[in-house]
Amino acid sequence: MDLTIGYAAMLEQFHPTDIIALSEYAETQGFSGVMAADHFQPWVPQQGQSAFVWNVLSALGERTKGDLGPGVTAPTFRWHPAMVAQASATLAAMYPGRHWLGLGSGEALNEHIIGQYWPEAPERINRMFEAIDVIKKLFAASLAGKDVKHSGPFYKLESTRLWTMPEVAPEILVATAGPITAKRAGKNADGLITVGAPLEKISMLFGKFDDGAREAGRDPLTMPKVLQIHLSWAETDEEAMVNAMTEWPNGGMKFPKADIRSPFEFEQIAKLVRPEDFEGRMVISSDPDVHRENIQKYVDLGFDRIYLHNVGRNQREWIDVFGRDVLPKLVR
Repeated sequence: MDLTIGYAAMLEQFHPTDIIALSEYAETQGFSGVMAADHFQPWVPQQGQSAFVWNVLSALGERTKGDLGPGVTAPTFRWHPAMVAQASATLAAMYPGRHWLGLGSGEALNEHIIGQYWPEAPERINRMFEAIDVIKKLFAASLAGKDVKHSGPFYKLESTRLWTMPEVAPEILVATAGPITAKRAGKNADGLITVGAPLEKISMLFGKFDDGAREAGRDPLTMPKVLQIHLSWAETDEEAMVNAMTEWPNGGMKFPKADIRSPFEFEQIAKLVRPEDFEGRMVISSDPDVHRENIQKYVDLGFDRIYLHNVGRNQREWIDVFGRDVLPKLVR
């Protein structure tokens, strides 16, 4: 598969009309495709936004030409998986060959709003994989012109189908940073999404994903591996660090975040974040070559699609610099 470097549209940080304009501009500067965040709330109040991802993706389909998908949505609490399947199928029908469906097991920040019990990680992961089963059943049956039903531990679906479908179902990509989920993703999904991490950890995830794919009789070399990288670039190192500390302190939090419910709780925790906490977690530099070298390591590891998120408000300046000095120099 060819390498593409896309734009990570952070709906937590920017008004939807601004993010659409930025995504469109990024495409003119060499970025290909958009991964749009699905959040009900921002991580911290300073980020200030949280638009509905499916509306934004539809508008992006009209204003851009590359691939597009949610990075990621949880088909498990706010949504019954049938609704995620319908949203995804409609987007794929509107923009054939461009839409992929990124799925995750969810975070309390976004999912607790419906007032249900918030389970521990194993149950959240099991719910996600049952939701994937429901979505896949709906895609397959609908393409065949048939109804389908489902009854499982977490979800029920009475006999139905999706009446609006693309000619080819959207590929399902599962987000994970854990080995067990990565192997299950290889068995049950079409590809893998993860975030920047030490290369040894990602190599391990790739190995588990590949094992799962082979157990399911599929060739992992044909299955996309997708990466999102958070970074901070500015004209000076000092400004880049200020942007990270102010706009994306969650990037320096060295613990799982899936059980925290409120941006205001994250804001209090952010007071404990220090510049050194970003070390090894996020590249903060004014030097485009430093960022290029970091991204190239992931390209060499075997990622097919990489979506970049610059955490500062200086989006257009960053898009200009990376479009000129970074993207053209990345080699497969």
